[in-house]
Amino acid sequence: MARVLGVDLPNEKHAFVGLTYLYGIGRTRAEEILKETEIPFDKKIKDLSDSEIREITQYINTHYKVEGELKQEIQRNVKRLIEIGSYRGIRHRQGLPVRGQRTKTNARTRKGPSHGIKRK
Repeated sequence: MARVLGVDLPNEKHAFVGLTYLYGIGRTRAEEILKETEIPFDKKIKDLSDSEIREITQYINTHYKVEGELKQEIQRNVKRLIEIGSYRGIRHRQGLPVRGQRTKTNARTRKGPSHGIKRK
């Protein structure tokens, strides 16, 4: 297994799909990374040489925030919204949907399981 930025990439996947295992990198960014580093898209992770893996790692480090660094930035942004008391911050604090979704029905992922009707 190739290891990029502390994440094991699956050997049998193509390089552009394997890169999506990194938090913060989707298919579009993975294709862009491979295009810039001039690595073929259909090459499997197990066929990548050490120099190619090093090249990918360097490119990601210089151009993107991924994994822990990205998660910390998102967490700081949410914390800032909560501290300034914005509408979005209040929704985060209450554990409700933040982006304008309806809550009369749905929103169970965010609100948790329903409690049902209590009996007397």
